[in-house]
Amino acid sequence: MANETPINLVGNLTGDPELRFLDSGTAMVKFTVASTPRTFDRQSGEWKDGEALFMSCTAFRDLAEHIAESLTKGTRVIVIGRLRQSRWEDKETGQKRSGFSVDVDEVGPSLRFAQAKVSRITRNKGGDGFTPSDVPDDAWASAAPAPAA
Repeated sequence: MANETPINLVGNLTGDPELRFLDSGTAMVKFTVASTPRTFDRQSGEWKDGEALFMSCTAFRDLAEHIAESLTKGTRVIVIGRLRQSRWEDKETGQKRSGFSVDVDEVGPSLRFAQAKVSRITRNKGGDGFTPSDVPDDAWASAAPAPAA
């Protein structure tokens, strides 16, 4: 969408993703990513951790279910999404508050310190309502190479 702030975030999940379903039946998952910058201190010759950033993330629909099934506490992830600011008034003190979170568009495991095996999900319906076998002249329907020219 226009005028939204894109964000790329790399860090570790602080807990298992929490999957729930809205009244409409839409899947929603919430999880928190901790990202800690590290800098090298030349005087001591050691790496030092900076202040950790804890970012709340939310995803919906199929992506939410895939996250809940695939990721667990401690998993290093790469999150791509849109930064969202929320504003509210504290009920106890009446003070105005604000916070930031990420609306997730894409997420995956970081392969810097791990390996992953990816398995495709077989879809029953495409985003346009057609089942894959109903799409006429689908060039992607078979894995056969194109004929030589």
